[in-house]
Amino acid sequence: MKHKSWKQPVMNGLVRLLLVFFALIVLYPMFWNIASSFKTSTEFLENPFAMPGRLEWDNYARALAKSNLLTNFKNTLIVEIVALLTMVLTVIPSAYCLSRFKFFGRKLLNGMYMSMIFIQTPCIMIPLFLAMNRLNLVNKLIPLGVLYAIGAMPFSIFLLSGFMKGIPRDYEDAAMIDGAGWGRILVQIIVPMAKPGIVTVLMLAAMNNLSEYIVALVMLNDPAKYTVPVGITAMYEMQRYATDWGALFAALVMVLIPTAAIYAFGQRYLMEGINVGGVKG
Repeated sequence: MKHKSWKQPVMNGLVRLLLVFFALIVLYPMFWNIASSFKTSTEFLENPFAMPGRLEWDNYARALAKSNLLTNFKNTLIVEIVALLTMVLTVIPSAYCLSRFKFFGRKLLNGMYMSMIFIQTPCIMIPLFLAMNRLNLVNKLIPLGVLYAIGAMPFSIFLLSGFMKGIPRDYEDAAMIDGAGWGRILVQIIVPMAKPGIVTVLMLAAMNNLSEYIVALVMLNDPAKYTVPVGITAMYEMQRYATDWGALFAALVMVLIPTAAIYAFGQRYLMEGINVGGVKG
């Protein structure tokens, strides 16, 4: 008993130290990025890992002046709104049907969604581009948002279905006794109770859309319609020859702000939705 009494605290302490170590490894690149955004190009070239001598706020002004970052943010916002609205209108009803009803072909449909989770975008990029080009949907923001939503649907439906399976059916039975139809039950009962799961799938999709590069690069050829990932890459290609590293890192910091804000806003729902959906899926 005495052996176990000291062994467990020691193991807990080692585990915590290991977690702190990995947390520092993950956080250091972000800290280095922020510190570099306040350096002059001379300071960066002399010692990239040193702290800035003083805070060069002009780097952020030059980043906005030398790039189309505000336009890129506007384009990304349009794509995000279209993608998330499309997901709300398609993922929620689909997950509800697959999790609460038994019908012919249900298992086959579930299997199809599961298999599509493992399809990588680069594997279908050529036929996808040819199809979009034939439909005259290339270089347009709204079709790109719909495309993002379609790509996120399989995993989102799988995760949200697992969450909805944990909602007791007694609520639906009571609502049906009161005369409520399936549409009203979904909107007024299931959606509020599945809020953590819905927020989770929307957050994961939003953060993925903010960093998605390959599809946007292929589908958009007009610089005025570039999203943030494509726009920041174009800025990098330009700035690395101009050696204005401070402005480049300042732009990278500004790009990180929306993702950090989304996670800070919904992290509680994100963890709850992943845990419940993963266990009951």
